[in-house]
Parts: sequence; C-alpha cells; structure tokens
Amino acid sequence: MPMSPAVLDLEEMQHTQAEDSGPLVTSGPANGESEHDSAWLRETRAAGWETFTALPMPVRTDENWRFASIKALSLAAFSRPLPLTEAQRNELRARSQGLDRVAGRMIFGNDQLLSREVFSEDLRQKGVIWLPLEQAAVEHPEIFKKHFMREEAILGGQKFAALHQSQARAGAFLYVPRGVEVELPLETFHWLHGANSSCFPHTLVVAEEMSKVTVIDHFASADSEAPGFACGVNDLWLGTGAHVTYVCAQDWSRHTLAFQINSTVAGRDASAKMLTLNLGGGHARGESISHLRGAGSRSDMLAVSIADGEQEFDQRTFQIHEAPHTSSDLLYKNSLDDKARTIFSGLIRVDRKAHQTDAYQKVRNLLLSDEAEANSAPGLEIEANDVRCTHGATSGQIEGEELFYLQSRGINRADAQRLIVLGFVQEVIDRIGNDQIAACLGERVQAKFEGSRRSR
Repeated sequence: MPMSPAVLDLEEMQHTQAEDSGPLVTSGPANGESEHDSAWLRETRAAGWETFTALPMPVRTDENWRFASIKALSLAAFSRPLPLTEAQRNELRARSQGLDRVAGRMIFGNDQLLSREVFSEDLRQKGVIWLPLEQAAVEHPEIFKKHFMREEAILGGQKFAALHQSQARAGAFLYVPRGVEVELPLETFHWLHGANSSCFPHTLVVAEEMSKVTVIDHFASADSEAPGFACGVNDLWLGTGAHVTYVCAQDWSRHTLAFQINSTVAGRDASAKMLTLNLGGGHARGESISHLRGAGSRSDMLAVSIADGEQEFDQRTFQIHEAPHTSSDLLYKNSLDDKARTIFSGLIRVDRKAHQTDAYQKVRNLLLSDEAEANSAPGLEIEANDVRCTHGATSGQIEGEELFYLQSRGINRADAQRLIVLGFVQEVIDRIGNDQIAACLGERVQAKFEGSRRSR
C-alpha cells in the first residue's frame, strides 16, 4: 500500500480539532448515522456505551497492563470522523493497493464505505454473503446477532472493546455456507483521514462446516504523521472442519493510538490461522484469544512486528484449550531499533477435560539498538493430564559474524541489518501458506525499512 511521505507539525494538527472536527469519541454512542442503522444495533451501541463509561481506565498495576505505557491511552483529543470529500474518497480508493488477485474488495475511509467490489460470481452462486457490517445486521439479523461480539474481551481491553461496541459502524460481514471453499482471498481496507480522527473497524467471519476462506484486513492512515485513534475488533467463528486464514496488516501513522482485539472460536476439527503484521502506530496494542472449543481443533497464532523510533507494540494472547485432541502454535517475532519497545504477555490454558493437547508458544526478539526494550512473559496453566506444552522467549542482537559476512561483500551496515531482519521474519510470513499474501507482506516490511532510512 503506497504511503506518501508527509511531515506536519503534530501540535498544530492537534489544535485544529476544535474548529474542524465533530463530536469527541467520548461524547456518546454513534447512533442514527446510517440508512442501515437498526434498532438492535442502536441498543447494542447503547449497552456498549454504558459499559464503557462504567469501567475505569487501565492502571499499570493491572497485570494485563504490566509494562504498558498507560499515559499513551488518553482519548481526550480524538473526534468522530468527518465525512470525506469526493476528492478524498477518490484518493483513498486509488491508494488501496493490496493483492493482485482477490474474490472481492471493500474500502472504508473514516468508517464510511467508499467501495465494494465483487470479482467472483462464484460468491453469489454458492451463497456466500459478503456485506458491509450495518447492512448485514439488517438483512441477516439472526446470523449477525448470534455472532457479533459474543466473546468477552478478557485480556485487559474490556473498556476499549465496549467503546468499539458503542461506535462500530464500518467493517465487513462474511458468511461462508457449509462445504463452500472461496479460492481467492477477500480483502478490506480501512483508512484514517484527518488529524485526531478515529475509526472503529470490525470484521465478522462465520465459516460453516467444512468451508474454507482467507480474509485480509489492511489498516493505514492517509497522512503518515497525523495523530489518530483506531479501535478494531474481529470475530472469527469456525464450524466443524472449517478452515479460516485471517491476516491483519496495520500501518497506522506514527502518532496513532491503536487497539485490535481478536476473538477466534474453533469448532470440532476446525483450523484457524491468524497473522498480524505491525508496522505503524505510536502505541499499538493487540489482544488475541483462541478458543479451541471443539475436539481436534487447531489454532496458529502468528505475528511480525517491525518497531523503531519510539514505537510501542503491546501484544497479549490467550490460547484456551477447552476440548481434547486440540493443538495451538504461537510464533511471534519482533524486530526493535532505536528506542522502540515491545511487550508480549501470553498464556496457554489447558482445561481439565482437554487431554492430549499440543500447545506451543515461542517469542523471539531481535534487538538492533542498545536502547530498544523487549519485555516477554509467556505462561502455562495446565489442569489436564497427558498433554504436551512448551513455551519460551528469547532476545538477542545480530551476530557480529553475520554483519561482517555481508559487509565484506560490499553491503553497507544498514542494508545488511535489513537483510538479516527480513530473513528473521520470513519464517513467520511463509507460514501463512499463500504466496500472494506472503509477497505482499514482505513488500510492506521492506517499505517500512525504506521509509525509516529516509527519515533518519
């Protein structure tokens, strides 16, 4: 996704809000703003707002917020997004460059639908439903109500999940019927436009028995320096034997406060694979929970984070084995330069009846600077017998011999580091099992290095 470089004065942008923006995100639920608004959604938003106002802001003494920069969580400056001009809409549509071959594409800017394209007639013929969120709530209420935000956020982000519930309007609803395989990925773009703007993207996937689908969400800011707030949620529901691959690629501006809360529920013999790519954001927090609810189900939780400057990526995970013969495999890799920080706190829990569980958790941090900081806290909670569970975290710097080898062949130090990091994270990207998506994500990582080098 091409990003045009921009250098603006942050303080100046923040002070334009009083004149140029609408109500603050903390002023109430977002109701009555769409032709597809339903009574049920209005009630759901009102309930979310009530929960949001009742819950306190996090404090650092909370275990789920250990190591986090609590002072970065202020929402006081952020407004609800303003409508976009036609010129701005056209610009964002033109910049929404992702995969070459997709079954369909939706584009949102400031929580407004800019484009919906379906390229595969098979989707309609096979009964696949792929609609904007609010439209789906009206046209398919039974499926929507059964699955929309039904799993509680339990990793510390309850207040922000409630705020999302009170504001959610934009996003994609995907229903894949029994036995249907969608060959090409479906992709969605979400853009933040304007200083102090906000967005609340939501992805809801319901994959019925023996179905198969791949979904990729792209998140980005129109201005690489504009402050903003993003609070997203995705719900993945897998029926018996279903296979779902979900990719979240975020490149918010360096002054964006971002949350992404994932909930995955896997039925019997289902397989869920999730990959998160963290490139942008000033403070970006991800919470991901895998409920292995059916016997024989599997979850692969993958992440790559490329952090530099003073970025902070905060990652919280929970692998919950609720049935026997389940397996989960988590692999997170972080590259940190300058004064960047990463946080990982993850738990594997094996319930009493979840015998013959296989669960793995590995976090690897590559430190490119003496001032970078990586905090990792993997954990196990096992109540069953006959299980195989391992967890671990490592942090280290690039070996001098590796740099010497590349530099002795005429490669400068910066390029040598970039090549080593690319090799370091490629293992994770390749596990997505889709060459087209892997190539796209690899290009995004390289673009991050190129942009960082230009700004130095």
